Amino acid sequence: MSERFQNKFRSDSTRLQTWNYGWDAGYFITICTKGREFYFGDVVDGVMELNDIGKIVEFEWLKTFEMRPDMNLTMGEYVIMQNHFHAIIGIGENEYNRNVPDRGRGAMHCASTPTESTPTESTSSEFTRESTSPSQNKFDPQSRNLASIIRGFKMGVTVQARSILPGFTWQSRFHDHIIRNAKSFERISE
Repeated sequence: MSERFQNKFRSDSTRLQTWNYGWDAGYFITICTKGREFYFGDVVDGVMELNDIGKIVEFEWLKTFEMRPDMNLTMGEYVIMQNHFHAIIGIGENEYNRNVPDRGRGAMHCASTPTESTPTESTSSEFTRESTSPSQNKFDPQSRNLASIIRGFKMGVTVQARSILPGFTWQSRFHDHIIRNAKSFERISE
């Protein structure tokens, strides 16, 4: 449900409210261009051929992992299409999430790590970190998490792409899927 803030409607977050997006986990992301404009190249004989802006997208994605060694990021499969980008990214244990309380395990790991708030027996919630409490970072700065990574990536692409095509624009949000187990990781990688 949308609320009004300063007399304007705001859309609710599409993020899982009980999840801390700075936790060590794997994420499958999709980022689209505004209006689904074909900015990144064309598919020719079944193969995506990147244009200059598409090459910028690839360069900036690869650079993301070099720029953030403190977050212990891992790069999974990625693909650039004419008007969107899919990628798997892992946030590993790091100084920013090491002491953040959670209800289980790193989402891409295959074993549960019991905590005081996690049952020690195997349950259907074994691969989740959801809690009944509200999101911890509701009003905290959005840094050192998935949103900050995507924001930096989109900004880097936008600055360079606009030197080629001044009207280049991303869709305002991105879609994410938390990868909760090895089977999901393999399916998404395919």
